[in-house]
Amino acid sequence: MNEIKSIEWLKNHFRDEHLVVIDCRFSLGDPDYGRRVYEEGHIPEAIFFDLEKDLSNPPQQHGGRHPLPDLHRFIEKCQAAGIDDQSTIVVYDDGEGSFASRFWWLLTFLNHPHVYILDGGYTGWKEAQLPTTTDIPSPVKTNYRPEPNDEMIVSYEDVKQAVAKKDRILIDSRAKNRYLGIVEPIDRVPGHIPGAINIEWTDSLKNGLWQPLEKQQERFQLLDKNEEIIVYCGSGVTATPNFLALKAAGFRNVKLYPGSYSDWVSYEENPVEKGES
Repeated sequence: MNEIKSIEWLKNHFRDEHLVVIDCRFSLGDPDYGRRVYEEGHIPEAIFFDLEKDLSNPPQQHGGRHPLPDLHRFIEKCQAAGIDDQSTIVVYDDGEGSFASRFWWLLTFLNHPHVYILDGGYTGWKEAQLPTTTDIPSPVKTNYRPEPNDEMIVSYEDVKQAVAKKDRILIDSRAKNRYLGIVEPIDRVPGHIPGAINIEWTDSLKNGLWQPLEKQQERFQLLDKNEEIIVYCGSGVTATPNFLALKAAGFRNVKLYPGSYSDWVSYEENPVEKGES
């Protein structure tokens, strides 16, 4: 998959002039985990981006648990990280894929042409016995001025319309038991957005590595590439691996519902379904 770079690639291109490495490690159960492990050791020259402080806005009554970040603030963070239009950006997490995918999605949303995810993440880098450091880099600030691609997202109103008209494909990227409404450890009510089908985001990867293109195509083989597809999850983070995989598999009209299920159920009047749609 073109959106993925191997550890071997990064090792061989580590001194490239315009390379920027981003560390997005995070734990939903321990919000301080990412910063802590970054300070304990990271890939040399990597800049840390925190899911909740840098890649999201604080949650409000509506908008989901991880609203998209304020773009002005996010772009300033990118500038401080040394990112500009010439950069080749390689982002990693611990290898689970979702947090790196969130960063990948945001830079793709800003129309950056060269942003990639490190296959295997920091775990794979360490297993390959490649160098790590505790040094905090000081990149040269840039004047990066991107423009977002609003066609990559849908609003809450768009999703309401899609549910009413049944004219778009909704993919729920969460674990099967949450989709079915058997368990719901986080959100107000169990179930899924009416009409959505379930394609779990975790199947994008196997043993910490991204599945090859032919496997990604198999995952979505029953879908029509000509239809608009809306992906969501619990809060807009773990849907991004499915977004990436769909685009890699040749689906062109793919959009993210950033607020996702946590936004949908924040409106008490909204219906939910349980079981298979």
